[in-house]
Amino acid sequence: MSADDMLKSHAAALKEGTERARSAAQTLLNVPYGDGDREKLDVYIPSSPSLDLPLVIYLHGGYWQFLSKEESGFLAVPLVQKGAVVVAVGYETAPKGGMDLMVSQVRRSVVSVVQQYSHISGLYLCGHSAGAHLAAMILSTDWSEYSVTPQIKGAFLVSGIFDLLPVLSTHVNEQLKMTEEAAVRNSPSRLVAQLKQSSSDCDIVVAMAQNDSPDFRKQSEEYFKALESSGLKVTLEDVPNTDHFSIIEQFVCGDYHLTRLLLNMIGRS
Repeated sequence: MSADDMLKSHAAALKEGTERARSAAQTLLNVPYGDGDREKLDVYIPSSPSLDLPLVIYLHGGYWQFLSKEESGFLAVPLVQKGAVVVAVGYETAPKGGMDLMVSQVRRSVVSVVQQYSHISGLYLCGHSAGAHLAAMILSTDWSEYSVTPQIKGAFLVSGIFDLLPVLSTHVNEQLKMTEEAAVRNSPSRLVAQLKQSSSDCDIVVAMAQNDSPDFRKQSEEYFKALESSGLKVTLEDVPNTDHFSIIEQFVCGDYHLTRLLLNMIGRS
């Protein structure tokens, strides 16, 4: 398949899973967390909610320029069945949204979720590809600049990008128009000290696909090593028989390896 066909197939698979989730769960769609057009959340709620539910925030991938929250509810299919709330975050993709704006938006989305759902038993992040980068940036936030300090218990960083400098010379940056300075300040690999200060108690899973490209695998391996050497609670998952897209698409299945790990993490196995 061509790259364009792969992206279309990937988006279709995620959209189908999202439609299933919207049929299976109670939903609150287009909940604003800011004034921007895409600053909205979709919330997937179990049919029998209680006051101590875990909440999983999902950040979509798409090279910071494709996809949206409309394809981001697929993760809820097995999770709501086990009593977890899932929140899919919308953010402004390139070219309209620059890297600084996207990072600011996802951080503010977490603040909004914490303010609206203060009774949850635990807050968890999951992000894929560009979304894994944004999730890692959330973990690296200096929360003293915000009105709350979210207590994030766990994070799944799936096939992510953690050093943005190599992106500068790729076609992806034609839309992002990212400068070297923006790449440096938005690279989680350069913010490990801040992550240790902000999220030292967070259980972090760095997951990569067996058939991810060498560059993607290198990004995950090096970020894992940086977190591990800083004494953080982190594990590396090399998922067999997956590629950059199937590693996240299979989260629609309750018996998928990473789904089981996530359910174990949130205490809903």
